[in-house]
Amino acid sequence: MLKILINSYACSPHTGSEPGMGWNWCANLAKYCEVHVITEGEFKDYIEDALKTLPQASNMHFYYNPVSEEIRKMCWNQGDWRFYKHYRLWQKKTLEIARAVVEKENIDIVHQLNMIGFREPGYLWKLENVPIVWGPVDAKESFPESFLNQADYKTRLFTKLKNRITKFQLKHSARVKRLAEKASLVIAASSNSQDSFKKFLNIDAKLINETGCYIKEETLNERSSHECLNLLWVGKFDFRKQLNLAIKTLAELSNKNVRLHIVGDGNMLKFKELAQSLEVESLCVWYGLVSHSKVQELMKTSDLLFFTSVAEGTPHVVLEAISNHLPIICFNTCGQGDIVNNEIGFKVPLSNPEKATQDFSNIINSAIRERDKLFSLSQNCKDYKFKLSWDYKSREVVSLYKSLTKSF
Repeated sequence: MLKILINSYACSPHTGSEPGMGWNWCANLAKYCEVHVITEGEFKDYIEDALKTLPQASNMHFYYNPVSEEIRKMCWNQGDWRFYKHYRLWQKKTLEIARAVVEKENIDIVHQLNMIGFREPGYLWKLENVPIVWGPVDAKESFPESFLNQADYKTRLFTKLKNRITKFQLKHSARVKRLAEKASLVIAASSNSQDSFKKFLNIDAKLINETGCYIKEETLNERSSHECLNLLWVGKFDFRKQLNLAIKTLAELSNKNVRLHIVGDGNMLKFKELAQSLEVESLCVWYGLVSHSKVQELMKTSDLLFFTSVAEGTPHVVLEAISNHLPIICFNTCGQGDIVNNEIGFKVPLSNPEKATQDFSNIINSAIRERDKLFSLSQNCKDYKFKLSWDYKSREVVSLYKSLTKSF
């Protein structure tokens, strides 16, 4: 059995986002490998409790490198650039831990897993005589600035500055280049990131989206008898998610036999005012922030997930929709653009808000008329979800591990 050393700063069995992604990779890889995981200590209790009942727990070994509560708050406050300084120092100490583990355990592969952003690649590239895997890595070149028109001045300025910093770092970061060159395998989290690695670093990265889904027991969907078309929108009420586009799309529809079910957290008032100004408030059903089980219930009774986000990694809500046999309509970008195909949904080009609204409305008008098409897409989700499962992705990575050990 291969021995894998994984650097996963964020790792938790009871948390979503980066920590959940880190845990799911480690736990699923441990079905096929012996994994040694270096992680931060915030979720130590959750990890230790989970290991008591996990069948593959004997293949999982954790090494904790904790930081202060102040640094943890910086980490959770997305956009706090001060965190990168402390994260870099954490990576330096992690290199020392990694050296000791590699020497003691006779490690076969070293895997730089998360955080998935490319900006802080750590120092594992300094290890010698062991293959290094990096990824899945999110290295998108820029946020699409044509969609910033609904953002406030501060957000527009911050995003444009971040776009320029991102491009500069992709071109000139010495440590990003060193890890990309030293790595035996780079895994891109999206085709956007894959393109960036090729453009800026001349690296042919392997595409594997960073998150997966668990296969649920088959459930009876209750959407076939609906008189109107039920669209489900789930996300934070911020400019990245572009709820305004979903509401404007309702105004463009020639057939108003539709309901938009809106689930999320944030400033709802401005979006309600937009719906009123466009005279589509009667087509909107507002839920606010609800439980995970309620979202699953809505997915089982909706006809389409209307996912309007323009800046993501690989959104877990899209994977959950597929698990619930719910077709998707989204932009052809980020992780959702890689996952969704014409067998399970619809994609529109990432152009500009006006063109996108028209593209979305054309598809939804057709979906209202052709309900049999939606039923077919829903049926296709049943088979497709297996290729998106954590187990399928883990076995794919293990196969890559084995090929590296043979050629190293």
